[in-house]
Amino acid sequence: MDNVKFTFYLIKKKVGIESIIGLGNFSLKTTGDLAEAILKATPKIKFGLAMNEASDKIVRAEGNDEALKKLAIDTALKVGAGHAFFIFFSGAFPVQILPAIKNIPTVCQIFVATGNDPLVVFIAEAAKSRAIIGVGDGPVVDCIENNNQRKQRYEKLKSIGILK
Repeated sequence: MDNVKFTFYLIKKKVGIESIIGLGNFSLKTTGDLAEAILKATPKIKFGLAMNEASDKIVRAEGNDEALKKLAIDTALKVGAGHAFFIFFSGAFPVQILPAIKNIPTVCQIFVATGNDPLVVFIAEAAKSRAIIGVGDGPVVDCIENNNQRKQRYEKLKSIGILK
């Protein structure tokens, strides 16, 4: 293709906000299925999600927190890629809801599940179509974990109930 344009969108979110970005199909159903799966996995979670419907060129949204829902909608509109979904949440970690999301038959791909900043969505655009080609997750890695950091990692996992 002659006219492919590459760009990116920097997601700006508050500290403590987790995110999951992925692709699905049949947004008519997937949007509601995502919301239901999130609430079943962790009922006390606060979340907002938005999914781009390619054929109707609209954003579908769900959630129980207006600020997080607005962040999801704004991100979906800025990125503009069809069938992309954006979930922002607090009160849980991605590991607690990711299995339920992956189990939805219409979820095709997960790009990232993280609380890291910065979060950069890389976009390719050609003709009248946009696609997410990847997500940059957090700062550049520049060192190797030492024994003390390893111990802290295990302690953190124990404190949130991931390890015994």
